[in-house]
Amino acid sequence: MKGFNCVFISGLLLLSIDLLAQSIKLTPNNLVANQVYMSIERLESKDVLKIIKDSTIKAVDEATFVKIKDVDFQDGTIEVKVLSRLLKTARPSDRGFIGIAFRINEQNSAFECIYIRPTNGRADDQVRRNHSIQYFAFPDFKFDRLRKESPEKYESYADMGLNEWLKMKIVVKGNQAKLFLNDNQQPSLVVNDLKLGENTAGALGLFVDVGTEGYFTDLMVTRD
Repeated sequence: MKGFNCVFISGLLLLSIDLLAQSIKLTPNNLVANQVYMSIERLESKDVLKIIKDSTIKAVDEATFVKIKDVDFQDGTIEVKVLSRLLKTARPSDRGFIGIAFRINEQNSAFECIYIRPTNGRADDQVRRNHSIQYFAFPDFKFDRLRKESPEKYESYADMGLNEWLKMKIVVKGNQAKLFLNDNQQPSLVVNDLKLGENTAGALGLFVDVGTEGYFTDLMVTRD
């Protein structure tokens, strides 16, 4: 007989067979800001979550995210719509960094992350295009180390731009993570050796980095 799982979200009891699917409302009650500022904003007639990195955090690929309360994730699927804008204070090297952190430990000192660089997606420079999507693992495997030690392995290209809604879907299984953008049937990035290991579990986070005004909505999580 197939087993049932259940979870309470915003006062509702959700049941599923074998898989636990959660549609998570992004409200202050179930979110924790970590080295970022967050607020609920009205955008295109819809309430969405706005996130900006704390400007005192100078390093990149840090634990700069809004953490989702009471969600323990190991394997499954994470889906969210994101929109990125550049802050007025953004530097020429800022790319609108926005993405998803997963398997975050309790201390926020270790996690996996996949993010996008929307300004690169339609750049005239092909090298920049090739850096449109990035995987990293905190704290030891940031983008610069991965790019130096394994060029092209943890980055890829996809069409994207600033100030437009993009659907990110990350499918995680063991040591592997695949990123699908919008409704594409094929992944835009495949990582076959997640650095924290296949047995790691933890929280989820909505990630931004320097120079980004990031918006998030329609978060859905399905756990295997």
